[in-house]
Formats: sequence, structure tokens, C-alpha cells
Amino acid sequence: MASAFTALLPLSPLHRISPVNSARRSFPCPRSLWRSRVSMSVSVGSRSSVANDALFQDYKSSTAFLFPGQGAQTVGMGIEAQNVKAAAELFRKANEILGFDLLDVCANGPKEKLDSTVISQPAIYVTSLAAVEVLRAREGGQNIIDSADVACGLSLGEYTALAFAGAFSFEDGLKLVKLRGEAMQDAADAANSAMVSIIGLDSDKVQLLCDACNEEVDEQNKVQIANFLCTGNYAVSGGLKGIEAVEAKAKSFKARMTFEYTLDIPWPFVVRLAVAGAFHTGFMEPAVSRLEVALASTEVRTPRIPVISNVDAQPHSDADTIKKILARQVTSPVQWELTVKTLLNKGLKKSYELGPGKVIAGIVKRMDKSVEIENIGA
Repeated sequence: MASAFTALLPLSPLHRISPVNSARRSFPCPRSLWRSRVSMSVSVGSRSSVANDALFQDYKSSTAFLFPGQGAQTVGMGIEAQNVKAAAELFRKANEILGFDLLDVCANGPKEKLDSTVISQPAIYVTSLAAVEVLRAREGGQNIIDSADVACGLSLGEYTALAFAGAFSFEDGLKLVKLRGEAMQDAADAANSAMVSIIGLDSDKVQLLCDACNEEVDEQNKVQIANFLCTGNYAVSGGLKGIEAVEAKAKSFKARMTFEYTLDIPWPFVVRLAVAGAFHTGFMEPAVSRLEVALASTEVRTPRIPVISNVDAQPHSDADTIKKILARQVTSPVQWELTVKTLLNKGLKKSYELGPGKVIAGIVKRMDKSVEIENIGA
């Protein structure tokens, strides 16, 4: 089991056991998906900020660049990038910023070190942007890059998407990601919390499960949906006692604990995730102020293409709004399911997953089999 919730979708097995209607269709949003969305209109600031934030309001999505989040890391990543000068240069720059040999950890591990939050986040960020350079170096690669009309990333991947879209420099983005990993690890160390993946229930039923568990635990142990990954695959985060209650009560939903992903397993089931703590909940609140300080001193520009936020599944063009959303992202549920559904409804035809792993490809294919998606590794 990888070290974060992006790994809770085992790609090939879920492809085999999750038949999808390949016809293009409009995707409804479950009630709990909307219930958990964060309304940014209250917190983005002045009216002028809201007005400046409307540049991408009517965006289209024919070609999307998608960037993975924590959990996609694997020992051996980054090696291919060394064959492309511009990609190798990113690792050299990263070494100077991070103060250690990132490529050595990516290429050689050990796995336990690479899986740690403070290492995996910058490692995935750098490797994913190196994958862009690998794509650029191949014949016709620049044309593909120029064709991208929307970008998004899963949790950590949102920083990568913003760097790709020119909202901030590679160097500034890496400094933010480094701090983000450290701040999230520190917040996790300060609390007794955990995450589980619930596979096979719709989001409304998962919300009912959380509600039932929250009636039995105190405030410090409450749980919530932290990641709306895709239909039938959600992560729940919270206090340890609350998570234990989720694992126990899931049996009443015909769920059971398992680490196997085979066709003969009864659905749904629950998997405890090997993560540092309750990401994308209030348990990460101590990380917010540290991110706010760092973001305040970071130059953020309007992205050249829409970048979809994990917080509200919307693109933002105002720099101050982007900063506020990035700071709150670590405490907000990830709206990845809504993001993909929106892209599909807006006409998505071709996608590129840039970076390690194929988690995002699995999600997109599960939701619409007809979408063409290519993985560009490094």
C-alpha cells in the first residue's frame, strides 16, 4: 500500500471490475458532494478580487494536463528524465533548494524514505514537471503542450498544475511544496488521526456512515469525507477513534476490511491507509498559517490556462484568491470526482497524466471509458 490516498484506486483491477458506459453523458453530482463543497465567495476577499477571478468562468476542456498527488511515488522514478537535459536540470535545481540529492532518493529509495510526506511531495512535484520536459523533447511534444487548454492536479498535484500553467516559477513552487510537506507532517504528528479508503459505496452512504460514527465520538475524533476521488471510491479522515468506528460500522453497509483487490471480494470494503494523518480535514489546521505566510511572499500570477482547484472544482485567475485557496486546500475535502465530471461535461477528449503512476488515468477511464488518456512518465 502506497503512502497516501492517491493510491487507493488500484488501476488495472478496478478497470476489470468496474464496467463503465462508454457513451458520452452528463454526470450528476451526489447530494453529499455538493454538501461538502466549500463556498469561496465568502472568503476570497473584496468584490474586485471576485471580479478579477472570473477570467476562466466559461472555460472549455478538450485537452487536459493532469498531475498526480502523494501516493503516486515509486522507487525508480526520475531516471528516465536524466536523458533529457531540461528535465535533468530540474532535479539539479531541486537539490539546491531541498538540500539533499532528490534524484538519489527517487531512483534508489529506500521506499520508506521516499514514501514519507516530506520527501514524496517534492519528489512528485519535480518528477511531474520533469515529465513535461520529457514530453516537450519528443517529436511533436511542444504542439501537445500548446494544445492543453486546462490543467488540474490531485491535492499536491494542484501545485504542479499551477507551475505548469505559469502561476509561479518552478523554484517558488518547489519551496511551497517543501513547506507544505513539512507542515502537514508536523500537523499529523501533533494529533492521533488516520485515514481510510471506502470502496464500493456512493458518497451519500459514506456521508451517512460518517454521521453515524460522529454520534459516538467526541469532537477530537470526528470524521469526514476528505477525498471525493471517483464514484464508489472515497477517503475518510479523522480522529483515530472515529476511524475505528468507521471500520466497525462499515460492516452494517456490508463492508469489510481487506487489502486484496480481486473479483471475488464482496463490495464495499474498507482499507486503512498508510498516511501520516488526517489530511484534508481540520486536523491540518496548524499547517494553514505556515502556508499563508509562505504564499504571502510568493509571486503568484494569473495562469495562462485554467487550473482547477481541489477546493471547489473551479478555475481561478486572481492571484490573491489562488493563494487563499492553496492555504485552505489542506483542510478542505478534495473535489476530484466533481472536477473530472465537470471536465467531461465540458467536452474533454484527450488527457495526459504527467508524472509517476497511473492513478489518474484509472479514475478518468472509470468515469468515461471513451476518453483518450496517455501517461507521460519521467
